[in-house]
Amino acid sequence: MTAIVHLTDRAPQVSGAEMVAALVPPPQFDDATFATYRADPAYPSQQEAKDLLIAFSGGGAPAERGGFFRRAKKAPEMKPGVYLDGGFGVGKTHLLASVYHAMPARRKYFGSFIEYTALVGALGYQKTVELFRGADLICIDEFELDDPGDTMVMTRLIGELVPGGTRFAATSNTPPNALGEGRFAAQDFLREIHAMAASFQTIRIDGTDYRQRAIDGHAIAIDPASYAQALADASGAGTASDDAFTELVRHLATVHPSRYIRLIDGLAAIGLRDVAQLDDQSAALRFVAFVDRAYDAQIPVRATGRPLDEVFAPEMLAGGYRKKYLRAISRLNALTHS
Repeated sequence: MTAIVHLTDRAPQVSGAEMVAALVPPPQFDDATFATYRADPAYPSQQEAKDLLIAFSGGGAPAERGGFFRRAKKAPEMKPGVYLDGGFGVGKTHLLASVYHAMPARRKYFGSFIEYTALVGALGYQKTVELFRGADLICIDEFELDDPGDTMVMTRLIGELVPGGTRFAATSNTPPNALGEGRFAAQDFLREIHAMAASFQTIRIDGTDYRQRAIDGHAIAIDPASYAQALADASGAGTASDDAFTELVRHLATVHPSRYIRLIDGLAAIGLRDVAQLDDQSAALRFVAFVDRAYDAQIPVRATGRPLDEVFAPEMLAGGYRKKYLRAISRLNALTHS
């Protein structure tokens, strides 16, 4: 018996307690370790970043290469916070999850920027401070540099927790008007958290998008018959969703982005019919957030209509959110091939 659901029928609610319980690495990174991070020898900064993060996590510094009896280098003195600075697809989230798993901490949390700010909205600022006070480690993925209000809230939260010994590890997106997918954002990050900038050490990671290295071509669009068969196959092993693309995009406006992960809970595949190009910036950014959660959960996407790597209008790809859209395209390509 097939199990097909419509995401447009779902209106997930999440309590504060559930939000806190969800502050762990996404399933894709359950087993992420420094050992499984494959540094690209063409980009030495990847191995350098890995070594620094091992030290930050309490693992000391690796021995010098060149002999078994070489003395290990003294671990570098680390600041309370580290910021992983690099383009998309270079493994920042993998390294962030590796920090989480490697640090011998009693209380540690891992979440996206949206999840933390949603928690503040649900519990209130002061209760959130009390919740995290005394935590050993807080990992923040995709720190939103393009939202001044939320950035101020997170900066204030960091400022209250660092004096108590809490350590932070963060990655970020690129702010508006920062064109180019290879652009680094360290100075933007440090400027936005200016009150706490001295507490963060920037770790730069160069490289190319590993998802594109593994994929030949573009996002796959299939015909209606293949689409129906794909969803039937997926639902045979669980639950698949089936929605008209424009209706789903419209529905996303009624669900807070922090709840998108619950929107896709339990799915074996996501089906999108009649994909069309987006021309509304707000709708496009909500779809980016949806794609991020689908990618975190590693849920395959099957779609008809326009290929999903063409979903963002050319003017969007030339605008201030270019890097977000390119990251989403990279992830959509991978999910339609999975």
